Amino acid sequence: MKKIYLFFCMLGIAVPYYHLFNYLTENNWYWSTSEFFELTYANSAVSMILGDLTVSVFAFFAFLIYKLKNRPLRLLRYIACLCLVGFCLALPLYLYDNHDAS
Repeated sequence: MKKIYLFFCMLGIAVPYYHLFNYLTENNWYWSTSEFFELTYANSAVSMILGDLTVSVFAFFAFLIYKLKNRPLRLLRYIACLCLVGFCLALPLYLYDNHDAS
C-alpha cells in the first residue's frame, strides 16, 4: 500500500505542475494572478471542484494543526507540501508516512 501512496505523491507533484506549465505556455510565459483566479471561476463545473478542494484543504489543515501539538517538526512538512504544491501531495504523503503507525 505504501508504494501506491508514493505513486500518488509523485502524481501529486506532476499533475498540478503539468497544468501550470500548460497555462504558462498558453499565455506566452506571462503570469497574471488576476487572470488566473478569474479563470478558476470560469464555469460552474470548475467552481464546484474548486469549492470541494477548498473545503478539503481547510479540513486537512485543521487536522494538521490539531495534530501539531504531538509532533510539531514532522507535521510541518505536510503544511509545507500543502502550501507549496497542494492537497494532491500533502494527503498522499501523510498517508504514506502514517500507513503503519497504528
